[in-house]
Amino acid sequence: MNQDESDKLVHDENGGLPRLLEIMRRLRDRQFGCPWDIEQDFKSIAPYTIEEAYEVADAIERNAMDELPGELGDLLLNVIYHAQMATEIGAFDFDDVVQLISDKMIYRHPHVFGDESRDKTAEQQVVDWEQIKAKERKNKKAVSVLDGIALGLPALTRAIKLQNRAARVGFDWPETEQVLDKIIEESAELVEARNQLSIDEVEEEFGDLMFVMANLARHLKVDPETALRKANQKFTRRFNAIETELAKKGQSPAQSTLTEMDALWDAVKANEKQNIAD
Repeated sequence: MNQDESDKLVHDENGGLPRLLEIMRRLRDRQFGCPWDIEQDFKSIAPYTIEEAYEVADAIERNAMDELPGELGDLLLNVIYHAQMATEIGAFDFDDVVQLISDKMIYRHPHVFGDESRDKTAEQQVVDWEQIKAKERKNKKAVSVLDGIALGLPALTRAIKLQNRAARVGFDWPETEQVLDKIIEESAELVEARNQLSIDEVEEEFGDLMFVMANLARHLKVDPETALRKANQKFTRRFNAIETELAKKGQSPAQSTLTEMDALWDAVKANEKQNIAD
């Protein structure tokens, strides 16, 4: 593509995906591109990719449909960014990315694209999906049951995936009560570590407790990341309400006592419950 053709495509508002691919190619052009974009590599862009995925999740959580197209676009740009960098070193290109995911979806949905029966529940499809993935790992000659779980996942999400993988081969508590007993045990060990051990040992015991809490989430069929996001939102909402009430009195949180703020917190909490009841 010559410069005139490139300029025409870049400025074509109806250029679609080819337009975006060309924009990224131009940004990375060693002679005429953007100095910041040229300096980036896979490792430097990876944190932005993770951040953009969270911003997509945030827009969905807030039901911000007006923001979601932009957030999805940011995430797509990161995919294209990685593909462009790979193209430059001859590793793969965007077409390879599209082909691989398309092939994977067809392979993992034989009840849609193959000759298997579609007459199954969503729950059975989850079981079948995991069996297909297990076969893929076997073909890749994975050594451990836990192989292939990404190290870069959020810790709670990775804990769930590790536990789910182990549970498929029978390494799991059969009853929720046993998980609750383990939480009590790990809590006691954390208290002991706090009083007697080093900060590293306290951190280890805290991690053990968090891991068991993730296991409890599994048994309760709760996504811990979602639960914690909602708890964060609730805390933010209630603390903002405290700030609003203090501002009415000409105060800020820094100018108030814990007792004052606790009383306002309780009032906000009671008001929320009353609104739900109404």
